[in-house]
Amino acid sequence: MAAYESASTRRHRAEEEKERDGEGALVRQRAKTGGVIRFKTFFLNTILDVMLSRGWKQVQEDSGYDVYWCDVGWMREHFDSTYLPEHVRLCHYRNHYELTRKDMVVKNLKRYRKEQERMLAAANPAPSTVSAPSAKRLPPTVGGGGAGGAGGGASAASAASAPSAAAAAGMGGVSAGGSSKLSLKVDFLPLTFKLPAEYRMFVEEFKKQPLSAWIMKPVGSSQGKGIFLVTKLSQVGEWKMDNRFTGEEVDEEDKPSEYIVQRYVENPYLIGGKKFDLRIYVLVTSYQPLRVWLYRESFARFTFVRYSMDDPTNTVVHLTNVAIQKKATEYDKSKGCKWMFCDLKRHLVSVHGAAAVDEMLRNIDNLIMTCLHAVQKLMINDRHCFELYGFDVLLDAALKPWLMEVNASPSLTADTQSDYRLKFRMLNDMFNVVDMEKRRQGNETRVGGFDLIWDDRQVFLAPPMEGMPPVPNSFLGGYYQDRDEQLERMWAEAARSRGKESNEKSDKGERAGKEEKDPSPHPPSASSTATTTRGGTAASSQAGKSGGGGGG
Repeated sequence: MAAYESASTRRHRAEEEKERDGEGALVRQRAKTGGVIRFKTFFLNTILDVMLSRGWKQVQEDSGYDVYWCDVGWMREHFDSTYLPEHVRLCHYRNHYELTRKDMVVKNLKRYRKEQERMLAAANPAPSTVSAPSAKRLPPTVGGGGAGGAGGGASAASAASAPSAAAAAGMGGVSAGGSSKLSLKVDFLPLTFKLPAEYRMFVEEFKKQPLSAWIMKPVGSSQGKGIFLVTKLSQVGEWKMDNRFTGEEVDEEDKPSEYIVQRYVENPYLIGGKKFDLRIYVLVTSYQPLRVWLYRESFARFTFVRYSMDDPTNTVVHLTNVAIQKKATEYDKSKGCKWMFCDLKRHLVSVHGAAAVDEMLRNIDNLIMTCLHAVQKLMINDRHCFELYGFDVLLDAALKPWLMEVNASPSLTADTQSDYRLKFRMLNDMFNVVDMEKRRQGNETRVGGFDLIWDDRQVFLAPPMEGMPPVPNSFLGGYYQDRDEQLERMWAEAARSRGKESNEKSDKGERAGKEEKDPSPHPPSASSTATTTRGGTAASSQAGKSGGGGGG
């Protein structure tokens, strides 16, 4: 099957070809170091094992590295003041927090939803005789969720006419309708407020349903730290210490921490009576243009205690973070609390059928891409940067995915052997995508376990049969056992392609040398002209055939 190749991919490939010709900074740097990639990191977990296994050399200096697996603190403190050679790669974007800080992602998704509403309104102006739609009120999610996507009360017919507006907004021309195309609708985030700034709004909403549960989360913490459930307004009273409520001056150290409070999803999907969420790995190698890779395998994190709302204060019941579950008396370190996504998918298909699970997977794709589109224009795109995100997604009883948070530094420490194997392969494939060794052709839609799901627009594979719709190049929980064979085929195809390119350049050089030695003033004969023309046509045709090969 021929590989998909967009205009942006061709530009990226042209840059790689320059470096293969010896004009790139990485080629020159590798020549100085004997071809060894040098890396720097202070993490002593799976990422270190992966980089050493690739034959890379670890360095401790503040310069002279090709890859720096740094923490977000280094990006905040040193990135702006550090000179980086063109070939160096870093594992974070400068303002990653636009997506990974809990309050910022909520703010950006709300803004994006409003942009979608304006876009739909412009594409489908209401008749002057009709009053403003009553669906303007916020539903219990950040985004409206009707058949029209982000339009709240918009109808399916309205959504069907929105593609032109979507294209104008930079969505890659993705239609709001259709089962295979992403709708980019914001309907996956529970109703959320930021405290203490939006405390009064939260109180108004709380009083509408006083028996509902809410979950409090510090905006900048991880591993479940500081998270707790509230069922009474009195449990949130400590935030009233802030001078925005009292009017009094409060010392900076005495001010309450910033939290978000979200409507708690009280009907999670349960297996064996236990709650779980999904950790999904997403790699972004560029924001301008947006280029997104989704890893096929992931895992579900389970609680060790059966789910119940009888005790909202028991975090072991309600939070799936491994750091929290280790506190449970039932925790068994040898077994862990994770289940591979491929196994979970088989279970869900056996219970609900393939169609329902396929719809769930498309909704997860929509969740991921909507989050990334919401921050695309805000992100500082730098060619030195790439980022591996950990999306935490919760399924409710109806298989609807809900976004919990996005992690800029997903844990790479393994709990069990299967967990280590998953993370080791995932990180190895991530570096295959980033391609520091410059082995790829640049037009691949699959690299090991990573599938290219967006390259300036949604990526599709050719339909399996004539008359069928194209297939989205997204296979979360899909077939993964051929990973090693796929990589071998990809590397072999790339080597053959480079060999053909090298031979063509050598032939051109020989022809140019002969012309310099025999500068004949006489025009070539008709037969030689025809031969040259046919040869050029054949070479061009052959080059076209070799250039279209892909890695799956």
